[in-house]
Amino acid sequence: QVQLVEFGGGLVQPGGSLRLSCAASGTSGSIFSMYVMGWYRQAPGKERELVADITSTGTTNYADSVKGRFTISRDNAKNTVYLQMNNAKPEDTAVYYCNKAASIRWSWGQGTQVTVSS
Repeated sequence: QVQLVEFGGGLVQPGGSLRLSCAASGTSGSIFSMYVMGWYRQAPGKERELVADITSTGTTNYADSVKGRFTISRDNAKNTVYLQMNNAKPEDTAVYYCNKAASIRWSWGQGTQVTVSS
């Protein structure tokens, strides 16, 4: 049973930066590295959306809303995925989750709250 734990969220001012981390346990690094991993977010009253994903070899994709501001990366040896958020905007306020960027996912973690406000 893979468990996902997200952390690093908090309150940030518009234009500020945060670095989110997501650690996966219950799987080996070789298994973790096989999957395309993604960061998702869910704002109040909205559907959960995929904002960035990264393949096992490091190819990345971003939603238009975060392109040029967010950077996804991974450390397969640590079973960890990161999301560097720069130039944060109020519309980035949401709970952020990581999971496989696939139709069949692991169980969701608790997420980490990001609030962008002055």
